[in-house]
Amino acid sequence: MTKLLFACALAVASVTTACTATVAQGPVAPGEGGYVFLGEREVNGGGDHDVIHVGRADGRFHGIRLKAEGSALELFDVLVVFGDGEKFFPPTRLVFREGEWSRDIDLPGGARVIKRVEFRYGNLPGGGRAHLALFGR
Repeated sequence: MTKLLFACALAVASVTTACTATVAQGPVAPGEGGYVFLGEREVNGGGDHDVIHVGRADGRFHGIRLKAEGSALELFDVLVVFGDGEKFFPPTRLVFREGEWSRDIDLPGGARVIKRVEFRYGNLPGGGRAHLALFGR
């Protein structure tokens, strides 16, 4: 009986782990290359600053892409900090309509570990609460 309970518990743990790994990857962005979801932040007012921590466990990336969800937003600045501490400031003054994607933003130096991505953005007047989603490829 103990062996049967142990086997059932192990099976449940395996299924839970597999489901968690699938959900953690999130949706894939349209376009070429397989983009994976890295995180999102809610815009909490007219002007906001947020950070999405990525890390070595998420892999190495050649590029990033952004998506506005929930409402339109204005993106002022993006700062990508790599695993080695190097910083990259892609030119990004953009206005997103709800559901709209950014262009592909190629990262310098080949596949890189991203430590974090910092954003400065704001909701546009008349819209609801916007979310900015980050994807990597």
